[in-house]
Formats: sequence, C-alpha cells, structure tokens
Amino acid sequence: MFLSRLLRLPSHGMAIDLGTANTVVYVRDKGIVLNEPSVVALEMRDGIRRVKSVGKNAKLMMGKTPDNMQVIRPLRDGVITDIDVAEQMIKHFIEQAHGGRTRLPRSPEVVICVPSGSTTVERRAIRDAATNAGASKVWLIEEPMAAAIGAGLPVLEPVGAMVVDIGGGTTEVAILSLRGLAYSTSVRVGGDKMDEAIAAAVRRKYNLMIGETTAERIKYELGSALAPDGEPKTIAVRGRHLVKGMPKEIMISQDEVAAAISEPVSQIIGAVRDALENTAPELAADIVDQGIVMTGGGSLLHRLDEALSRATGLPVVVAPDPLMCVAMGAGRALEDPDYRAVLTAA
Repeated sequence: MFLSRLLRLPSHGMAIDLGTANTVVYVRDKGIVLNEPSVVALEMRDGIRRVKSVGKNAKLMMGKTPDNMQVIRPLRDGVITDIDVAEQMIKHFIEQAHGGRTRLPRSPEVVICVPSGSTTVERRAIRDAATNAGASKVWLIEEPMAAAIGAGLPVLEPVGAMVVDIGGGTTEVAILSLRGLAYSTSVRVGGDKMDEAIAAAVRRKYNLMIGETTAERIKYELGSALAPDGEPKTIAVRGRHLVKGMPKEIMISQDEVAAAISEPVSQIIGAVRDALENTAPELAADIVDQGIVMTGGGSLLHRLDEALSRATGLPVVVAPDPLMCVAMGAGRALEDPDYRAVLTAA
C-alpha cells in the first residue's frame, strides 16, 4: 500500500535558467533552490572523461588543474557546445535541487529557458540534454519572456513593455504585449565578452596574461559603462608577464576598464536602439511611459542603466533581484495557468 502510494506521488516540476555563466533552478512550490556556476571539472581515468565536480567547486579549479583534469563550461553564447557534459551538469543540478539521489527518483517536468535567437538545432540540443538527464517532459520558454514575467511586467495585457536581459553569453532585447514577443533580438554579447575585452586590454598594454577568473574580478570591482567623473579607483592585478615569463603585479584603474569594455557596451546599446527603431508606434508610446527594464547579471554593471538612458532618452531601471528574474519567470509560467500559453513543447 505504501509503495503504490509512493509511486503515484507527482514529481516536482522545475524551471531551469541554463545560463552561460550560472544555472538557476526553480522548483514548483519551493521557489529558487539552486544558483551555481555553469562549470564542470572533468578528470581523465583510463582514457575516459569522468565528472569530478560541478558548479562552485568546479569554478574554484579554473586555471589550476593538473594535466589529467580540465575545467570546461558546456555552454557558450547561450547555447550548448558540449552536449555530453551539459547533460551531466543538468542531471547533477536536477538531483541537487531534489535534495540528492533517492532510491525512487522522480522524473520532473522541466521548463528550460532558451535565447530568443537560438536555432532549431540548438533548441533540440537543449531538449535532448534535459531529457537524457531525466526530465519526463521538457518545455521551452524564451529568455526575454521569462525575464519580463519575473520582473513583473504586464505581459498578459495589451500594453507594450520592454526588457533587456544581459547574461553571460547573450543579451536579449524584446518588446512584449499580449503573451507574445512583438519584437525580439538576441546578440551574442554579454558578461563573457566584457571579461575577454578586459583580458585583451591588459595583455596589450601591460604584456600581462591574466586568467578568466581574474578578468571577471576586475569587471566586478572596477567595471563601469561610463568613465568615472572623479578620481578613478585602482586595484592590484597579478598575472604572467609575456616577455619575462615571470609572475608580475600591476595596478589597473577604473577608466582603463571602462575603455576596455566600451565595445561590448556599445553593442548592447546598439541592440536596444535597433529594437526601438523597429517598434510599432502604439507600443513605442507605451514604452515612453513604462521605460526599459534591465535584468540579468550584466545589468549590474556600474552605470549601465545611466548609459542606456542617455542613449535612448527613456527611463531605465534595473529589476529587483535581476539575477533571478529569468528563473522566477519560468517558474511562474510552470505554476500559473495564465502564463502556460507562453511555453512551447520541446
């Protein structure tokens, strides 16, 4: 009797924001239960790749592994580049979200967020990875729609709303109304491109090679979409000198970082301007009233909202808890019947 009752228990549905930089998992009736870097550490044993660690522990190993190990990110620019490793990562996160492995594992219904500009092949890769990881049913939701729902925008009403979701690999720009995307574009520029630009600038100016983790730290501490008005802050940066081949420390300033990331910032602003130029007049009138809402980790870049407001002449705000907006919106679409229409079967 107990066993038959247990087997009839429904699995917990979940929504997964499978991001280039971080993966966030929302579980039905529980909310956000997991936020981990989308990083996997692999170890070679007898010629076979085996997963050593996933998430935060794997990220700590970046740039510090021996020859028989490698740390990879199975997603680049918002899409899966290594489906086998992505499958292992998704499986690990599903198990972790359910509190670890159980003797009678449940197969959850899963909603996964995808870039609006992703191709059919890229969407199929995400679906296959989730299905092979144990999902019983896979739904897809476009990231800007999920971000808008999570930010509390009126996507069900006949009112134009604009969202700019800046992630690690992509920036999604969309204008939404009546459960649909009136206009959307996806540019493969985000936090990763800013990190790469910082590393390249340090290499050019100082002949210093720095790692991905160091470039990311510089962005968090000194990154700004606009050059500082007053005395710029500086921090110490360590790396390997390319000419001498020895470790070296330099000081880098806030204005140098602002100049380094100006190109990716300009590309994001350009995508927003293009969206506004292609907006229907009635929707454009709504956006003048509503303004632009930014979500995603990239929206936390210092003074990016100010730079975007200057370029468009519109009010720009950063959503509350922007890192969680996409996962929260996907989770609401999973739970709330009013939003189920925005999901598509994978």
